[in-house]
Amino acid sequence: MLIKIFGSGCPNCQRLEENTKKAVEALDLQEVVIEKITDMSLIMNYGIMSTPALVIDEKVLSYGRVPDVGEIKEMLNNTPKIDTTIPIKNNSCGCGNKC
Repeated sequence: MLIKIFGSGCPNCQRLEENTKKAVEALDLQEVVIEKITDMSLIMNYGIMSTPALVIDEKVLSYGRVPDVGEIKEMLNNTPKIDTTIPIKNNSCGCGNKC
């Protein structure tokens, strides 16, 4: 599972990161990667206009506020798991969808 936290590093962004780590730990999730994204152009590419934002497996689930640990746990439990044994076709690659 890939979790991205978008924001400038402000106190709310830091609180979102803390809450997310607590939720992951409480659920005893394995194979979770948490990335912090501060690049504003990347943030805008996701359509996020207000930070902090929480993205789980490339799906924007929250922005402009800090969900509490319970809300994040619920988001994590309701996120469909991606089967990493099946290659995912990336429609945004440079080969013109020939891969």
